[in-house]
Amino acid sequence: MACSVVALSSCSDYLDINQNPNNPVTVPPATLLPSGLAGSAFSNANDLNRFASVIMSVTAGANGSPFTWDRYNTDGSDFGNQWRFELYGGALINYQKLIEVAQTSNSNAYVGIAKIMKAYTFSIATDVWGDVPYSQALQGDANTQPRLDTQKEIYLGDNAKGIQSLFDLVKEGLADLEKTSSTTPGSDDIVYGGTIANWKKAGNTLLLKLALQISSVEPAKAKSIIDEVIQGNNYITTNAQNLAVNFGSQVGSQSPIYTYTYNSSFSTDQLISTRFVTLLQGLKDPRLPLFVTRPTGNYVTIDNGFAGTPPAAANRSMFSSYVTGENGEGPVRLITNWQRAFILAESAIRLGTAGDAQKLYEEGIRTSMSSAGISDADINAYFTANPTIVTLAGSNEEKIKQIITQKYISLYGNGLEQWNDWRRTGYPTLAQHQNAVGVDGTRPVRARYIDQEIARNPNFPNNILQNVRVWWDVN
Repeated sequence: MACSVVALSSCSDYLDINQNPNNPVTVPPATLLPSGLAGSAFSNANDLNRFASVIMSVTAGANGSPFTWDRYNTDGSDFGNQWRFELYGGALINYQKLIEVAQTSNSNAYVGIAKIMKAYTFSIATDVWGDVPYSQALQGDANTQPRLDTQKEIYLGDNAKGIQSLFDLVKEGLADLEKTSSTTPGSDDIVYGGTIANWKKAGNTLLLKLALQISSVEPAKAKSIIDEVIQGNNYITTNAQNLAVNFGSQVGSQSPIYTYTYNSSFSTDQLISTRFVTLLQGLKDPRLPLFVTRPTGNYVTIDNGFAGTPPAAANRSMFSSYVTGENGEGPVRLITNWQRAFILAESAIRLGTAGDAQKLYEEGIRTSMSSAGISDADINAYFTANPTIVTLAGSNEEKIKQIITQKYISLYGNGLEQWNDWRRTGYPTLAQHQNAVGVDGTRPVRARYIDQEIARNPNFPNNILQNVRVWWDVN
C-alpha cells in the first residue's frame, strides 16, 4: 500500500494529539486511528525493540544504551518515553478516545479496531513490566494515580474488581466489527486500508498469540481460546493479511527501526550480533543475506558484550530493508502469518489443539522465507537439502525447541516477541553475553518500573528488579 502521505500525517497527528491527553477538543476517528496505529508500531519497534533485540542476541551494543543493555544492565531511567509517549500517552489514549468518539456516531468499525489494538498495546505493557495500570488507566484527571492490576488480572480479568480480560476486550472488538457502521476507515487505516475482513482475522490471531503467552501457567484457558479460534476458522492465513503498520519515506514519517538504524544519532549504537549470523550460517538459511546487510561484501559483526573497538559504522552489518523498508516505509510487523503457523504448531504439541504440527512448522518456515523474497523453487530446494532442519524430531520438548528456534529467526526485527517466547519457553538456547553484569549476571526477564512513575504514583513498588519473572514466565 502506498501510504507515505498518510503515514506522514499520522505521525504528526500522533505527536500533536498527545501533548495533552486531556485536551477537550474532539478529534475525528480518521485522525485518531492512524495516530494510534503508528503509536503501537512505535511501542513495538522503537527503544523497547532496541533493548529486546540486544537482549536476544540479534543485535549487539556498540555505544549508548545498547552497549549497556548488552551487559544486562537496565534501570528505571530506561523507557520513560516509551511508557509516557508511545504507550499510555500515545497509542492507548488514542484508542480510548477513538472508542469514545466513534461510539457517539455508531462508527462501529472504528470502535472494533480500537478495542483490538488497545488490547494488543496493553499486552506490550504488561509483558514488559508485569503488573501495570490497566482498568483504572486512561482516565486523565479523574484518576491520576491508577492502581496496578496484576498481570494475571489483565490477562484473565476479575469481575469483582471490574477488570476486563484482554481476551474479552478483543472479543468485544470483534463483535463491534460485525455490527453495521455509519463510517468505515479507508486510507486512514495504515494497516489494511479499511479492509474490515482482515481486521477480523487479525483480532482472532491476536487471541491465539495471547493464549499461547499464558499456556504454561494457564494451559486449560489457553487451550479453550485456541480451540475456539481454530473452530471459527477466521484468522491470518496469508502474508498479505499480516498485521503490519506502514510508514512513509520522508523524514518524520519513517519507521522507528529505520530511523534509529540509519537516520539518527542512535545509528552507531548497535549492529547485528555475530551470534545471529552464526546461527543462520549453521542452518544454511537463505534468509541471512536478505535479513542482514553486507556493506563490505562480508558480514561485519561483533559478539554480544564485546569490549573492544567496534568496526567502522560504514562497514557494519545492520538490519536490511526487509525490516526497515528501502527508505523507512517498514512495515513494522506486529503479528504475522508465519507467527500464527508457529503458534499453532507449538499449541498442537503443547496443548493438543487441532492441527498437524509438522505441516504447520513447515508452513511457518516457508511463509517466512517467502516474505523475505525467496522463490518457491529455492524454498523447495532448501527443504530437500536440509531435511533434519525442516522435520520435527525427538521428544515433544525437542520439537518445541525446533519450532521456537525457527520462530525466533522468522521474528527478525521484532525483538519483543522473540524475548516473550524466550522467557516463556527458554528457547532458543542462548549463551550468556560476554562481560555480563546486570543484577546477577543473567538476562533480564522484565523491565524496571519507570523512575518518574514510582515518584508520581504511590501504587508503584520501587524494588522490582529485572531478574524477577512476570506471572506467565514459569519456565
